[in-house]
Amino acid sequence: MADADAIKEARNYYLDIPQQSEPPNLKGCNSLGWGMKNRLYNIFRPETGRTVMLAVDHGYFMGPTTGLERIDVTIVPLLKYADTLMCTRGVVRSMVPPGFNKGVVLRASGGPSILKELSDEEIAVDMEDAIRLNVSAVAVQVFIGGEYETRSIHNLTRLVDIGNRYGMPVLGVTAVGKDMARDAKYFRLATRICAELGATYVKTYYVDDGFETVTSSCPVPIVMAGGKKIPVIDAMTMAYNAVQQGASGVDMGRNIFQADDPAAMIQTVSRIVHENMKPAEALDHYETLKRETR
Repeated sequence: MADADAIKEARNYYLDIPQQSEPPNLKGCNSLGWGMKNRLYNIFRPETGRTVMLAVDHGYFMGPTTGLERIDVTIVPLLKYADTLMCTRGVVRSMVPPGFNKGVVLRASGGPSILKELSDEEIAVDMEDAIRLNVSAVAVQVFIGGEYETRSIHNLTRLVDIGNRYGMPVLGVTAVGKDMARDAKYFRLATRICAELGATYVKTYYVDDGFETVTSSCPVPIVMAGGKKIPVIDAMTMAYNAVQQGASGVDMGRNIFQADDPAAMIQTVSRIVHENMKPAEALDHYETLKRETR
């Protein structure tokens, strides 16, 4: 026990300074518990409220996608540039270095491969295992309009219930099937349903016409899905437009790890998301980084 005679009397109570309680700069997250907010800020940078998620979870239904044949070789060197990593628990345990101290968003749904009906998913991860892995959020695919729409929604709500119990954010991922229209009307429907049913934040696709109505009508943060590989300038323009129109960041995979220079691409996307770098300047920045690494 400390010597009571050596204890100095407390004097400075800062009576003229009200105690501050900094509200989160993440839409719709004011009422979340401290633990859930702390996990979210392992995903979103506190100073910007935005994120660059590096998506490498494609293998859970697509197998060894181009660029992901050897995650330890192609993806691990990019981790220092990402705000968070989206992947499966198999990849976390087998290939992500334990020294990686940024957020991990864990794919928590699965079942069918690309050979089957993709909407026939179920919860594929126990929440206790997600906690053992110390992840910052779990992600579940939601197939609004799909053949197994109701099952995928139940997957979401079950994870939300368990996530609320343990302080674990849940990312609702709006999946688009072969026969679904990719327009603002559909994404307003899909993102709003995810948010209404408790998703902490939502991942959805960008559309040229009306994306700002998607972000505006969703009461929680939206991150833009990168989608299929497109030309570099188009991917940069899409990322820029998305954040300017209300997205809280991007979740990019193929447009980063299938780029000519993935390290240059993810660094440039980060400048777009966090510094509002415009596409033309971003392309110059990308080309400069490419030359420096040759």
